[in-house]
Amino acid sequence: MAKLPEPGSVENLRQLKPKIVTVAAGAEVSRIFFADTNYPTAWDSFRFFGPTTCRFDHHLSDKNGNSYTQDRGIMYLATGKLAAQTCLAEVFQEKRTIDRQSRLPVYAGFALADNIRLLDLTGAFATAIGSSTAIHSGPRSRTRRWAQQLYRAYPQIDGILYCSSMNGNAPSIALFERAQQAIPSQNILHRELRDNAMASVISMTAQTINYAVV
Repeated sequence: MAKLPEPGSVENLRQLKPKIVTVAAGAEVSRIFFADTNYPTAWDSFRFFGPTTCRFDHHLSDKNGNSYTQDRGIMYLATGKLAAQTCLAEVFQEKRTIDRQSRLPVYAGFALADNIRLLDLTGAFATAIGSSTAIHSGPRSRTRRWAQQLYRAYPQIDGILYCSSMNGNAPSIALFERAQQAIPSQNILHRELRDNAMASVISMTAQTINYAVV
């Protein structure tokens, strides 16, 4: 059997008690978003257009298989001491080049305004549901189908806790629109990547993970 098979049915998943971890209000999380694109966003915005190529987009395609704007929203976050490094490693993994200019990337951090309940896929529960830890690094088209099924099977979860495959399994979060109440009214950090204040962390990260910087 493949280490990352297709997801099981919602009914079968519901037979398993989900492993849920609660991240308490006040915990700090970070993200990188792009402020100058065809679909610009903001530090506190979920992306309701999808699915895109991102790993755990739980959006549904339309009848023609296309992406569209819908009620399902996603926000990808990093947490922990290496949050900035995780964001940079994940966002710029395709070309392994940290581009400080194109599409105006912004690094933002905020403290959760409410508790969030995350399905913990960082350990053995990933195997229990019929998958494996390959869900963190396997084909994204398949992991998106897993996200769709997990979203339906466990309506009590606000998102998924997973491992960054680009930054040594550092903790990462795919936050669903169910957690909108946990987004605060103010952030604690908001810096364009081209800002000189970001130069040091970008340089250190690039050296650590061997990415270029432009």
